[in-house]
Amino acid sequence: MVPPPPPGDCQAGTCPAAGEEGAAGGRIGAGLHSGLSIRLASCGSHSGTQLGKREQNLRMCENGAQQPILTLESMNPAIKKVEYAVRGPIVIRAVELEKELQQGVKKPFTEVIKANIGDAHAMGQKPITFLRQVSAICLYPELLNDNKFPNDVKQKARRILQACGGNSIGSYSASQGIEIVRQDVAKYIERRDGGIPSNPDNIYLSTGASDSIVTMLKLLVSGHGSSRTGVLIPIPQYPLYSAALAELEAVQVNYYLDEENCWALNINELRKALNEARKHCNPKVLCIINPGNPTGQVQSRKCIEDVIRFAAEENLFLMADEVYQDNVYAKGCAFHSFKKVLFEMGPKYSDVVELASFHSTSKGFMGECGFRGGYMEVINMDSAVKQQLTKLVSVRLCPPVPGQALLDVVVNPPQPGEPSYKQFMAERQAVLDNLAEKARLTEKILNQAPGIQCNPVQGAMYSFPRIEIPERAVKLAQAEGQAPDMFFCMKLLEETGICVVPGSGFGQREGTHHFRMTILPPTDKLKSLLERLKDFHQKFIQEYS
Repeated sequence: MVPPPPPGDCQAGTCPAAGEEGAAGGRIGAGLHSGLSIRLASCGSHSGTQLGKREQNLRMCENGAQQPILTLESMNPAIKKVEYAVRGPIVIRAVELEKELQQGVKKPFTEVIKANIGDAHAMGQKPITFLRQVSAICLYPELLNDNKFPNDVKQKARRILQACGGNSIGSYSASQGIEIVRQDVAKYIERRDGGIPSNPDNIYLSTGASDSIVTMLKLLVSGHGSSRTGVLIPIPQYPLYSAALAELEAVQVNYYLDEENCWALNINELRKALNEARKHCNPKVLCIINPGNPTGQVQSRKCIEDVIRFAAEENLFLMADEVYQDNVYAKGCAFHSFKKVLFEMGPKYSDVVELASFHSTSKGFMGECGFRGGYMEVINMDSAVKQQLTKLVSVRLCPPVPGQALLDVVVNPPQPGEPSYKQFMAERQAVLDNLAEKARLTEKILNQAPGIQCNPVQGAMYSFPRIEIPERAVKLAQAEGQAPDMFFCMKLLEETGICVVPGSGFGQREGTHHFRMTILPPTDKLKSLLERLKDFHQKFIQEYS
């Protein structure tokens, strides 16, 4: 066996044990003892620990085992900083509990209720008939010969198929999306915004809204050190933003929503966050989620005007996440798109402010999360940058074509007088009315519990109640290395089977504790869930006080 070289024999880039060159040269020595396949030696100074690792690697190689190239130490460090609470440890434990129940393990509950994510169909919401009929024909065109399908369904499906390569949604599309779908999206936006023009060339179809949000952030993030891009995001926020910023190694700049005022956006808070951030980074992006996730607030038109003025004054790129635009429940609230308000404010703003807005088929009345359909519209984007954007999306070839087809049906629904119109409108309204009822129910029941405060769920699909956690529970959580609300949510899951997401995963003011839960379960199940949650919190308070 070849003995390891003494520390002095290893120089930067060369190592006797590794032949002519060490790791820096990347070549393997050829004149080593035949019993040694590969000799790995670290160059530079050798501590006892380093020598021990080298000997261990050497023995592994002699035994025929190769040291893994990809390890936690060698992997991209930015990925290790990524966290996504919506599918984090508590959800992993919920899946384990489901398996234990299936195996007959006795629990204090008979089912796990996953109220952690806005997955409407998983929670029992029925698909909209028209959407699924058109999708079914697109997937299996032989159904065009089936007389069970109304003529308007067949016409829609035929039009989509004719726009696909080989008349099949199994073919690739253009990277920006199928042209007629982008045209239909543009017409939908024009109808929504009272006739304000929309250019199909500014529409990019995407894999849900998430994909296009991350794509825009990739375009926007640059610089190093104090010039590194800062991105202002609301707190609480949807963890897609913090996860994407961690992966891109951008600077996350938090601005806090006003919990005492139904989670409203406060311009003074925004300005304070911006001024503080400019001391250590280059803030140039402002993200807005309206209606809010996880907080369920709906921004007033005045608030949107204030945000647009602020973006113009401070030279910020606006990103408007509007995936819940169909989900507005509270009286006196209405959805106003950022684009519509921007253009109604006149050329002083509409010619200057750069905006990207996002929508998805996963939310609204559709709830078609699995199709992964969505779009982005860009306004006032530099033409050279737009070419780079088109290049960037082309790397992924195209968004899922079935998702594009579904999106087309969402933005181009049945019209009055067409065979499917009445059923479509009835089903659509039934879903939205049911969600509105559950939004009110959630607020009402949670606010009956001492120690729980729940703002009105004005829109979206979630409540984000504030909860009291006794000091003893806080200390126990800290001793276990957990956030106090994670401690609470894990206890809730283990004792009741209810899976909600701790507020710490979305961000919250220091010293406050929350959880996010969806309002999507069927009404009876939601009532039961809320009552059990309320009772559990009371017992939790008593146990740890």
